[in-house]
Amino acid sequence: MTRIVCIGECMVEMAPLDTVGTYRMGFAGDTLNTAWYLAKLLGDRAQIGYFTAVGTDSLSDQMLDFLGSAKIETTFILRRAEKTVGLYMIQLQDGERSFSYWRGQSAARTLAQSGKDIAKALDSADIAYFSGITLAILPEQDRDTLLEQLQDFGARGGQVVFDPNLRPKLWPDTATMTSAITKAALCSHVVLPTHEDEATWFGDATTIDTAKRYTDLGASIVVVKNGPGEIILHTERGAQHLAPTHVVNVVDTTAAGDSFNAGFLAARCTGLSPEHAVSTGAQLAARVVTHRGALVPEAINAN
Repeated sequence: MTRIVCIGECMVEMAPLDTVGTYRMGFAGDTLNTAWYLAKLLGDRAQIGYFTAVGTDSLSDQMLDFLGSAKIETTFILRRAEKTVGLYMIQLQDGERSFSYWRGQSAARTLAQSGKDIAKALDSADIAYFSGITLAILPEQDRDTLLEQLQDFGARGGQVVFDPNLRPKLWPDTATMTSAITKAALCSHVVLPTHEDEATWFGDATTIDTAKRYTDLGASIVVVKNGPGEIILHTERGAQHLAPTHVVNVVDTTAAGDSFNAGFLAARCTGLSPEHAVSTGAQLAARVVTHRGALVPEAINAN
């Protein structure tokens, strides 16, 4: 059975409802969203684990209960008595979202203090999945520790999958962000960037430029997401231009990329080609963005 370990931060999500000023509380976060969709898509065909750190308060307990109910393995999640979990609130305008964050006491910021803890979580894994947000919330030394462990994991035969997920507000400056993203790509086998972000912060003129930059860094598969535009799949056979799934009614783009990544990885885990995996990811993301919030059971049930 394939074991996938997703690394990052699970947060309390406050998502707006139709009633103005009313929010629904849930749990989400970029790598957690991908883990949740992977668990739903793969079921008993794979084991999906999550590696992070949480507090010892009741809200942290609720989060762990939520992960367990979603059939996400929590064995290696760290507990920090002096910390809790982060929170974010979604604001929507014409289907596009913006966020406000409260993560000053987030235990997840301490997830990479010990390389031994990371190594234990990855010991029997086949795939390790992380993101630029995972890196952004960590102190520089801990960030280096995580990348060292991922490098070792890849050297032992594991597959490292990385979504750059560029969020400049989380970084001290652009140079630190782009340097860390580049270091992460150097130890990754599969990279799943979003062109709009990459164009803004790396200066890529085209989606092909984004794909080539990551393949030049050593990735064997790069999938460049591009909103409603064509998707670029770059493998050892070169670049392919693939059409995304058309969406008529975009309600909320939260977790569009996260769900795409899950659909892509789930398809690859079941033996589908990269081309079919891109199609699977695009179809799932297209369903997710027609609903509010990050985690959309209806999108899975419609599969």
